[in-house]
Amino acid sequence: MENMIVNIVIGALPILLAITVHEAAHGYAARHFGDMTAERLGRISLNPLRHIDPFGTIILPVMSLVFGGILFGWAKPVPVNFNRLRHPKQDMLWVAAAGPLSNFAMAIMWATLLGLSPHLPPYFGMFLALTSQIGISINIVLMVINLIPIPPLDGGRIMVSLLPMHLAIKFQQLEQYSMLILVAFFILLTQTPFGSKVISPLIHFFEMMIVRFFV
Repeated sequence: MENMIVNIVIGALPILLAITVHEAAHGYAARHFGDMTAERLGRISLNPLRHIDPFGTIILPVMSLVFGGILFGWAKPVPVNFNRLRHPKQDMLWVAAAGPLSNFAMAIMWATLLGLSPHLPPYFGMFLALTSQIGISINIVLMVINLIPIPPLDGGRIMVSLLPMHLAIKFQQLEQYSMLILVAFFILLTQTPFGSKVISPLIHFFEMMIVRFFV
């Protein structure tokens, strides 16, 4: 019980920050390219209360911290009206990529803080080191998983932007089955070798590269 509480305290900030900034980045990019939907709804914000999904932002990450496995979670998706973008098909790529790119930037930030932790007073330095390790992990997980090219993940929208129009239209139609796709993907991730043999090594590779270059 004590270890569980410690894990939650250490992991709360980096998890909330990773998910919140990811969603706010989508909204900021959408505004930059012409869609003001997220701004009007107050979703371009670093206030986590505006982005929290009770299950995806709180329950699932806590379960991951307590029981192990891939640290995973999500927030309420930022609403984007892609038809309001100045160049919908092209700009969709940058709006979708903004979330994973923000996670990559935050992983670098946490790696930098991890490098500073040995030079701080012992207890604070240890706390910062543990928090930074979780920060690196959750951000790399969000980056890698969201870049998988299936709808409604960011990678799916990037794929729509890159495909020729006739294929993009057909691919985008899969998003109407997004809940079924996510459930199937979650089962694939947790109940088959795909998670342990493909996704986990990829996450580990990026974590090692971040640590090697920025710590």
